[in-house]
Amino acid sequence: MRREDGPPVIADYGLIGDGRTAALCSSAGSIDWLCLPRFDSDPVFGKLVGGERAGCFSISIGDVVAIERRYRSGSAVLETTWRTPSGTATLTEGMVLDLGGRLLPQALLVRRLSCTGAPVRARLFFDPRGGLSGDPFSVRREPGGLVCTRGGVALALQISPETNVRPGEPAEVVVAPGRPLVVVMSVADRQPLVVVRPEAGVRLLDDADRWWRGWTSLIRHTGPGADAVRRSLIVLRLLTYSPSGAPVAAPTTSLPEDVGGIRNWDYRYAWPRDASIGIAALLATGLPDEAHSFLHWLLSASRLTRPRLRVLYTLDGKPGPQEEEVPGAPGYGGSRPVRIGNGATSQHQLDVYGWVVDAAWAVVRSGGRLDGETWRTIAGFADFVAGRWREPDAGIWEIRGKEDQHVHSKFMAWLALDRAVRISPGYRARRSRIERWTRERDALAIQIRGRGFDADLGSYVRAYGSRDLDAALLLLPSLEFDPPESDRVLGTIDAVRRSLSAGDPLIYRYRPGSDGLEGTEGAFLPCSFWLVQALALTGRREEARALFEDLCSRSNDLGLFAEEIDPVTGSQLGNFPQALTHAALIQAALALQDATGG
Repeated sequence: MRREDGPPVIADYGLIGDGRTAALCSSAGSIDWLCLPRFDSDPVFGKLVGGERAGCFSISIGDVVAIERRYRSGSAVLETTWRTPSGTATLTEGMVLDLGGRLLPQALLVRRLSCTGAPVRARLFFDPRGGLSGDPFSVRREPGGLVCTRGGVALALQISPETNVRPGEPAEVVVAPGRPLVVVMSVADRQPLVVVRPEAGVRLLDDADRWWRGWTSLIRHTGPGADAVRRSLIVLRLLTYSPSGAPVAAPTTSLPEDVGGIRNWDYRYAWPRDASIGIAALLATGLPDEAHSFLHWLLSASRLTRPRLRVLYTLDGKPGPQEEEVPGAPGYGGSRPVRIGNGATSQHQLDVYGWVVDAAWAVVRSGGRLDGETWRTIAGFADFVAGRWREPDAGIWEIRGKEDQHVHSKFMAWLALDRAVRISPGYRARRSRIERWTRERDALAIQIRGRGFDADLGSYVRAYGSRDLDAALLLLPSLEFDPPESDRVLGTIDAVRRSLSAGDPLIYRYRPGSDGLEGTEGAFLPCSFWLVQALALTGRREEARALFEDLCSRSNDLGLFAEEIDPVTGSQLGNFPQALTHAALIQAALALQDATGG
């Protein structure tokens, strides 16, 4: 899990969070990433991509001979157990959700180190910083700990037993059986600072643990990969910004797709595509409230740009910020530049409309009802697609280059029109409007079949006139465009698998080296799960099940996935953990369940 030199491997990190932000914790006990007060704020602990100057928060011990980690069952509370020659030490950590009815700080981090056997000497290192530039906090000592302030952000650190801690300097504490070390960090941003004592912090973390177990007890999935599905749903919930319902793609920025290279992007924003996939996954697993929250966010986010949908939005529903490079930031493993914001925000991606309208159809199909505003918004998206589908777009993969007639985008445009037609009987819509959607849908289908299919390859292709393939075409069986058993669907699945294989069960999203960027990238994990889904939907159940089990075994020891994986080393690559990968895992598991009569 850990490298001898440089930072821990990406898969070495666990995730804890509170529905507003999230922290990445290494197996050595170091929080190397935490943005406060929310996912897209500056990091207070940013060592992951900002190096030593960007700060971290570590609780560690020496003489460790073995490490075991786990989440508490059905929970987001993380436990790391270090075995030593004379006993064990367990670090329990998590963030407390705002459960209502109590006076709590905006964020509350609780870390508790206990031991069995002989006492252990723990090393406590607390070094908060103001962003990747490493600006120091002002510090004053208070009873039981510290208060650190910078700008509008204040951190209160309370420690039991009381320990003399100075930011940026290690402190040693002897931890004996029955006498744990408890460290609680309270956070305020432009609000009064609520200080939580260590003993109260432990009780609050136990309350959060019970809340998580109650929430996961609502999940209805006992089919293939039940544990992986449950963990993936917890990840999706952790990556949802509770005040608005916005689902962030990942809690990190600039974790590389190519270590040492330039493929480093900021994923701390909300993509309507990812939200739409999440809606279907949540509905199908018995979590309709969360699904409706995602849909509400989608409608709220698009209110200023309708009928156009932006590729990504901020947590507040504003168009995503333009991309900037952080000067001087060393990057993860020398992967530069480190970026803030995402340049894809200004792209036109036609496929987004299909995902969103299909998500609304999923709500209707599951027995839900769209309110008047929601239906008007969905109908407006269909009108937009009807008038714009003939134009080129940037495609699903956000390649920074010339727009093209991407076949996957055309499929998803067809899906938007088709699903709008299917929804319309239960809602008010002019006959002429529905006739237009139907007419444009059918014209688009004719064009796709004529220009998007290569008879020699026996497959749909990446773009009109191209012979390259696109792993997003693996979604074809779920669209109901062609019958799943048709030669065109089966031929496309086999051609994509053959052409873009990174070695079963892994799939590249497109031909390596075809995106115009320096360096390479790994196999794309969502596409690998889409392959499982495609095989299950076309009757190849046993093959799909074997690939699914193989893929699930490639998570880290906590069941977490990044966006990509190195097919040679098995190392996880890209921002971590990745919501799209976990949503695709759930889709694959549900397709397997349906294929076996579940």
